[in-house]
Amino acid sequence: MSPSRNAHQGRAMLTMLVAVAMFAMMDAGLKQLSTHYPPFQVASLRGAASFPLVLVWAIATAGVAPLLRVRWSLHLLRGVLGVAMMATFVFAVSKLPLSTTYSIFFVAPLLITALSVPVLGEKVGPRRWTAIAIGLVGVIVLLRPTGEGMISLAALAVLVAAVMYAVSAITVRILARTDSTQSMMVWLMAMIAVGAGVLAWPEWVAIRREDFWLIAGIGVAGALGQYAITEAFRMGEASAIAPLEYTALVWGVLFDLTFWGVLPDAITWIGAAIIVASGLYLIRREKVHAEAEHP
Repeated sequence: MSPSRNAHQGRAMLTMLVAVAMFAMMDAGLKQLSTHYPPFQVASLRGAASFPLVLVWAIATAGVAPLLRVRWSLHLLRGVLGVAMMATFVFAVSKLPLSTTYSIFFVAPLLITALSVPVLGEKVGPRRWTAIAIGLVGVIVLLRPTGEGMISLAALAVLVAAVMYAVSAITVRILARTDSTQSMMVWLMAMIAVGAGVLAWPEWVAIRREDFWLIAGIGVAGALGQYAITEAFRMGEASAIAPLEYTALVWGVLFDLTFWGVLPDAITWIGAAIIVASGLYLIRREKVHAEAEHP
């Protein structure tokens, strides 16, 4: 790899680290809001807070036309998935530590690979299927269904959120063939804000004045995180960038200890290690597979 390409890859990796940090800060804010507001309302506030920033960025970089020439059916599907993902994720973090929530949610990349077979017609070899199966074992370890553990509505909500995220990621792969990144970001935020808001309306809680700064911070962190992760994957190789998503666990542990005074137990670390190791191996195998197909 040439020095210039090395520098480019280094900037991409740094940008990815920033993206993960921004999303972790956003999630910590969502967890804090969830102590006062219902999950659908928190999801709506997340979408509404980021929407103006994302819209300004989208118009500045691509103009208005690409936002209107889109495949509305798939965007609507992404909106439904986004509302379900945000609401279940917020419910989960209201009951579980961030580090535990992240550990379970890390199964999403494995699910994306599994879903790519029936939906996208991609080929997944026996080694990658084995990695997926081992990752699911890690989820079982985390849930501890035979002991005093955390198999609970909150833990199952994380799994639902991970499934929704994985399906949404598959729709992105399809939409990316025809629609712009800007349109996907703008309409997802709009649909989460409106869709979750409609569902939250019957139990809407008046927003406390002291929470406005937190909501604004969630909007900024979410918008910056989305922009940074988009730039990271644009500049760098996916196989080198994707593993950095697992640094979210470091932020989760740090925030749990700093704000809520909790740390993961040994079983949580073991389950997380199994899932992360499976994910890293899967990324490695996908890189080898891609290099074999395109030498």
